[in-house]
Amino acid sequence: MIKIGLTAAATTIVDSTNTALNVGSGSLEVFGTPMMVALMEKAACNAIDGMLEEGQTTVGVSVSIAHTAASALGAVVEAIATITAIDGRKICYELVASDNNGEIGRGTHERFVIDAKKFLDRINSKK
Repeated sequence: MIKIGLTAAATTIVDSTNTALNVGSGSLEVFGTPMMVALMEKAACNAIDGMLEEGQTTVGVSVSIAHTAASALGAVVEAIATITAIDGRKICYELVASDNNGEIGRGTHERFVIDAKKFLDRINSKK
């Protein structure tokens, strides 16, 4: 059962594939902000893994983060998501990302529970 306080993590290692230079969000070989956001969203998904009804999934609808410190190549980055509120189909999270030197980012995130087939059918009908 999805409830307030549930928490989960996601981890990655900074390498050439997830740097700001590689993803086009900057010119340096440091962990890219878009990649930190993706890792945070993965942690949020992990927090409810296996708790949805068959055919359901979640989609992200908002992210508000601050990326406050750089992570060098080889750093291990962990994102932790904690459910802070549930309002019908909306799930709200607090997000924190850290590497071996401490916190690198923090923010909030919202996801909505949706029926995957209905969602895709609606999107595909707009082609």
